[in-house]
Amino acid sequence: MKNKSIPVSMSHNPWWKGSRGEWYLVVQAALFLLVIFGPRSWPGVPEWGARYGWLASVVGGTVFLAGSLLAAAGALKLGRKLTPLPKPRDNAELVVTGAYRIVRHPIYSGLAFMAFGWGVWLHSWLVIGYALLLFIFFDIKSRREERWLMDKFPEYSAYRRRVYKLIPFIY
Repeated sequence: MKNKSIPVSMSHNPWWKGSRGEWYLVVQAALFLLVIFGPRSWPGVPEWGARYGWLASVVGGTVFLAGSLLAAAGALKLGRKLTPLPKPRDNAELVVTGAYRIVRHPIYSGLAFMAFGWGVWLHSWLVIGYALLLFIFFDIKSRREERWLMDKFPEYSAYRRRVYKLIPFIY
C-alpha cells in the first residue's frame, strides 16, 4: 500500500499557529464556559440581599435581552461574512450601518451585556466578575481586530473616530 500524502500549501498555517487570531477564540470559549457553568458563589463573597432580588432579576433580564438583540443585530448585518476570528476574511466588506452605527463591535458588546445580565439575574457577584473578565477580553480582542481592519480598510480610521467601541455613547 502506497503512502499518499496531501501537499500542504506553504501559505496555509495550521490553526494552532494563530495567524487569524485562533487563540482568541479558545480563550473566548473558556470565558463563555466560566460565565455559564462556573461557580456562582464562593466563601467570603457576600450574598445578595433578598430585599431587592426581584428588581435585580428584572434589570438582569432586561440587560440580557438588550445584549441578545444587539449581538443578533450585529451578526445578522454581517450575514455570511461573519467569522468568529478577529482577522477579517479576504472578501470582507466594512459594515458601518445597522448595529454598527451604535458600536463598532456590537456582537462583542451584546455578548458582554448578556454575561452581565446573566450575573445580575442570578444575583451572583462572582458571575458579574466573570462578565467583567469577558468584557476586558473583548476589549483586548477588538484592539487586535481593529489593527487588521485599519490595514484592510483605509476608511476605518474615520469610522473609528465617530463610533464608540463597545459601550454605546460611553466607550
